[in-house]
Amino acid sequence: MLYPILTPSRFLCDLSGIWNFKLDKGNGFEEKWQEKPLKDAMTMPVPASYNDLKEGIDFRDHYGWVFYQRKISLPSAITGERVMLRCDAVTHHAKVYLDGSLICEHKGGFLPFETEITTMMTEGEHLLTIAVDNVIDYTTLPVGGKGDMLGGLMGGMGESEDRKPQNHPNFDFFNYCGITRPVRIYTTPKEYIRDITLVSEVEGDSADISYYVEASCSDSSSAVETGHLPCTVEVFDREGNKVAESCGQEGVLHIEQVHLWQPLNAYLYQVKVTFGKDEYTLPYGVRTVRVEGEKFLINEKPFYFKGYGKHEDTFPNGRGIHLPMNTKDISLMKWQGANSFRTSHYPYSEEMMRLCDEEGIVVIDETTAVGVNLQFGGGANFGGEKIGTFDPEHGVQTQEHHKEVIRDLISRDKNYACVVMWSIANEPDSASEGAYEYFKPLYDLARELDKQNLPRTLVSVQMGEPEKDCSAQLSDVICLNRYYGWYFGGPDLVGPETALRKELDYWKKVGKPVLFTEYGADTVMGFHDTTPVMYTEEYQVDYYKMNNGVFDEYSMVVGEQVWNFADFATSQSLLRVQGNKKGIFTRDRKPKLVAHYFKDRWKKIPDFGYKE
Repeated sequence: MLYPILTPSRFLCDLSGIWNFKLDKGNGFEEKWQEKPLKDAMTMPVPASYNDLKEGIDFRDHYGWVFYQRKISLPSAITGERVMLRCDAVTHHAKVYLDGSLICEHKGGFLPFETEITTMMTEGEHLLTIAVDNVIDYTTLPVGGKGDMLGGLMGGMGESEDRKPQNHPNFDFFNYCGITRPVRIYTTPKEYIRDITLVSEVEGDSADISYYVEASCSDSSSAVETGHLPCTVEVFDREGNKVAESCGQEGVLHIEQVHLWQPLNAYLYQVKVTFGKDEYTLPYGVRTVRVEGEKFLINEKPFYFKGYGKHEDTFPNGRGIHLPMNTKDISLMKWQGANSFRTSHYPYSEEMMRLCDEEGIVVIDETTAVGVNLQFGGGANFGGEKIGTFDPEHGVQTQEHHKEVIRDLISRDKNYACVVMWSIANEPDSASEGAYEYFKPLYDLARELDKQNLPRTLVSVQMGEPEKDCSAQLSDVICLNRYYGWYFGGPDLVGPETALRKELDYWKKVGKPVLFTEYGADTVMGFHDTTPVMYTEEYQVDYYKMNNGVFDEYSMVVGEQVWNFADFATSQSLLRVQGNKKGIFTRDRKPKLVAHYFKDRWKKIPDFGYKE
């Protein structure tokens, strides 16, 4: 799916602004709110998560549907064009209505969807309504549990008649919801460019870019024979010089003296596609990625990941897109010498992906599959009975939706140079019965869809036995979330250090690169002590020094991504003090003591060839 841009052939209208909004207490569809202007509506900015924008627990922890609404119209100048309505992210389930008629539905809160509205957009104003459902359960990604991840079944009661319905996230971040990314209208000619796929091969100082242009007519739901229209593909360098050109919807672009996209040293070409009357320009970085033995190679050089697991989490936006904070976060990472992050635990906004392409930040691109593990909270389900995650009857029912997410993620992000690996899931129950059978088809699908053949992984949780983890068989890179010295062994650091070495000795035998995608310790800004104790800034520094010292001893460890870049909001529990405090920075991006430790460490570690 192409990112919407303004071109000589494409009109673009951003519908961001203040919309009308109303919480649904269960009667919205019965009273047909979508058919007329909302009564007693409140104001709500789009895009943003709604949870922190009005006061009160009933608002913040609302369960179920909400309604967004506004009027739209189009200028007469675009009459005769194909008109599309696109939502970049609606969390988690959307029903979209135009003048009271349902025009599309979408499940999944972190990837875009769109629908054609050409024939509906007659002259005058039209009523656009988007109903949004935030309910998570065993069929959704992220997964919602029968009880809370960190607290079992809320005292063992579960849902009862005297308890209002509520979400139980099977994950450790707040379930922010709403229209969290832009809603836009864009146009194309009737015969238009549907999609573009680019794949690079580099040989010496030259590169060949294989391209595939999918074109369609708006009167068909699928690609049609459009070969009668001319298709031209041109490549321009940073100075605007044309460096390659080809004709046809499929071919190869040859570039001499190619400038490679490098971590922290980005170079982007502009690939301009012209099909009939339609034009589209795609920024594109030429680079190669592959795994060889214990090495992770970018442009055939062994790369070392330095950086973070992050969240799209700010106040009061919640998960809502925040362009200034995206810029600030990358600035802080570069200040430290970091070169990468993982989109934990969902695809980030496409604006962030485009920014990483521009800034040279390496990205591990993760699906929304977090919480595919019923062993959290002691594994208690159905009144205390333990149920296997992949139990056919009572376990998660997410595999088909998981496939949809993988398809949509790769379709959206396949051309970004910053993306170097696909993360199929975060902390799933990957060492249990049925895990291999669940994940093998997902890995195969990612391989089938990705013409670049990027490495694939799942991020392994510490609860499972390494010897049984299906990641050892399926993943190209072993990604580990490990908390030796915090959840496992803290405050003592001697025993955890021994246990960490023991596990790494096992992974060494597997013969694949190992990347630590999470490790950390909760730390409250301003807590200090002469003898480091848990939750102090001094203990956080000692914790990281111990872990990093072990990482440095193992040649197959190809990187360290700290958990977390910044403090972030979570559901309430006895283990969370106004959220998760594992951030190296506070939620408003003030550095803790350990931020300076990592600045000193990462500035000394080269991006390439660290352990050679």
